[in-house]
Amino acid sequence: MEWINGLQKSIDYMENHLLENMDYDVVAAQSFSSSYHFQRVFSILCGFTVGEYIRSRRLSLAGKELAAGNGKIIDVALKYGYESPDSFAKAFQKFHGILPSQARNNGSSLKSFSRLVLNFSLEGGAVMKYRVEKKPQMIFTGYKRRFTGTLAERMEQECDFYVSTRTNQYILKGLSHDCDTGYNILWGYGEDGYDFYIASQLSEWTTNNLDKELGTEDAKRFEKIVVPEGMYLICETERTQYPTELFQELRKKAVCEWLPSSGYELASAPEISVHHWFYKLGDPAVNHSRYIELWLPIIKC
Repeated sequence: MEWINGLQKSIDYMENHLLENMDYDVVAAQSFSSSYHFQRVFSILCGFTVGEYIRSRRLSLAGKELAAGNGKIIDVALKYGYESPDSFAKAFQKFHGILPSQARNNGSSLKSFSRLVLNFSLEGGAVMKYRVEKKPQMIFTGYKRRFTGTLAERMEQECDFYVSTRTNQYILKGLSHDCDTGYNILWGYGEDGYDFYIASQLSEWTTNNLDKELGTEDAKRFEKIVVPEGMYLICETERTQYPTELFQELRKKAVCEWLPSSGYELASAPEISVHHWFYKLGDPAVNHSRYIELWLPIIKC
């Protein structure tokens, strides 16, 4: 319960200072955690970043205020943290689907984004296999795209990213000589989102000589990703044909059930998922044994 109360105190602080410039270090301090840990836990639990929550709450209140006919658009824009009517209009239209001036029209449809209140419910009682393991420095080769938006929007971006980059994936699998294992690396977390890498582990020689293996132009598709040494919580989904359907719940479970009483918090390091994607034509037993390992970077509190 203590960690839930801490998160709620941080949320209450954001609500009480919604019209001010928000210092994320101060927000996190309300829950007695680091800024990085608070923002990552918040994102995993809620499906959107702290910045997106603040932005959505402000735009929701701005819409309500304009619909009530209170204040000029420029005054409302400044009140809710926008320096110009143009930037406010762009954000307002993206959120509500209409321009600020249209919010005053009778019958205009606006979106409401309600205040977060954390409710405690009894969880647990289920087995989650895990281990805490120190990993040495790891080197991957891959390519990235920056994902932004809500969880649903990021899942859509991830699907598109995979579908539109099949050639790169085939090249990486060929270079690694491993068609059954793939890596996703989440790094560069910020208010707007994070970098999402599709990667493989190659031999040292191949990693350092991609231009000789692929040619200079094709080698430019990829980059070397150096993950520093660190501690990881490692847990895995059940074996099934479609483990991706279980992965988000596994992340929440690790954060909600294991992390609060572990003596660890999330570290400022990459999150890695290892996809064990076995495939054998006509063999259901193999096809249903796929699973994903979640590697969450952790550090002692």
